[in-house]
Amino acid sequence: MAQTANIPHEALPAKGRRILVVDDSRLQRKITSTMLRRWGFEVLEAASGKDALEIAQDYMPDLIISDWMMPGMTGLELCQEIRQKSKDRYCYFILVTSKSEKAEVARGLDIGADDFLSKPVNASELQARIAAGERIITMQEELQTKNRLISDTLSELQRLYTAVDNDLVEAKKLQQSLVRDRHRSFGSCEISLLLNSAGHVGGDLVGMYQAGPDHVGFYGIDVSGHGISSALMTARLAGYLSSSEPEHNLALRVDHMGLSRPRDPAKVISDLNRLVLEEMTTDLYFTMLLAHLDLGTGALEVAQAGHPHPVILRADGRFETIGEGGLPVGLIPKAEFDTTTHALRSGDRILILSDGVTECPMPDGRMIEDMGLDVFARGFSTETGPALLDGLMWHLTQTAQTDRLPDDVSAVLVEFYGSHLI
Repeated sequence: MAQTANIPHEALPAKGRRILVVDDSRLQRKITSTMLRRWGFEVLEAASGKDALEIAQDYMPDLIISDWMMPGMTGLELCQEIRQKSKDRYCYFILVTSKSEKAEVARGLDIGADDFLSKPVNASELQARIAAGERIITMQEELQTKNRLISDTLSELQRLYTAVDNDLVEAKKLQQSLVRDRHRSFGSCEISLLLNSAGHVGGDLVGMYQAGPDHVGFYGIDVSGHGISSALMTARLAGYLSSSEPEHNLALRVDHMGLSRPRDPAKVISDLNRLVLEEMTTDLYFTMLLAHLDLGTGALEVAQAGHPHPVILRADGRFETIGEGGLPVGLIPKAEFDTTTHALRSGDRILILSDGVTECPMPDGRMIEDMGLDVFARGFSTETGPALLDGLMWHLTQTAQTDRLPDDVSAVLVEFYGSHLI
């Protein structure tokens, strides 16, 4: 039967290493156990491999010193069983044997033995083998402690990531809600919007609004960066250009009749530049294009602040870019912006694009730029409204050869059907 040197193994104190001595010879167990106790170890004893497994089932020792040749279960078979049971806690296994053949020793190592002692056991050699085992066990314990710490840290990071991810999913819904109408008819023109973030949330914003009885306004904004701070900035800017609350829209004024009228786009951008620099504590800036269209005549007023040049797709198939470039908003106090005028004729279309379109990378490292847009315009010349913007996204992903574009993509498509000229 298994013995524990008059101390129940489940009640042994926590200090010191526990060593299980396994030998069918009572005398040999006594000799080995006496040396180990003299050196300060806590010792468990087993007269067979079966007894040893019973002890290990309740409490896995730090080290096992086992005779190789025993009736019933050999020391090698015991070692194999211990290795299967001690996956969470390493047990150093020393085989005591009279075998000296290299093939037998190799077999023992292959099964899982850590070290060997030759009979008769020499005290100095035993002490050296145990010291080596203790170093291995200590390293294993340190590794397990670090692994647990890493595992706990990863679990906490995963919990935080899940929480942040859930918040970002909701934030994306809120940001997308800033663009409630993706397609709208204003009588003599139709406007379609595209907003596609590279991540959960992004720094692009597009919008449109009724600018009085005979004008419509539309804009494209691209805030620096792509993260949460950029998304918060777009939410703030959406309030300044509200389509649902004209009285809070900086791009509109109220005339003496109490009607909303469009303001000069360049002055609107100047006001936004001042607000960003004076009232917002941020290092963010943004590019912008703001335009007002006369629904009767097709007269178009455009102010550009660092945003990519808008593209006019003429009814006769010509492809034009317009605009003066300009400085981004939020970089330089009292920066000046200009308004340019253009004419849309019946059947003309205008595209306002973010740099996620014009700077979309191709596999060879080059960007799409105007040449790629010209190819797109010709290939989708018969498409209208949201279908054309869907075609734009398809063109970008096919050209870049990836569904995960590196930057936010936004666009405004204005299709004019008026019959009068300026």
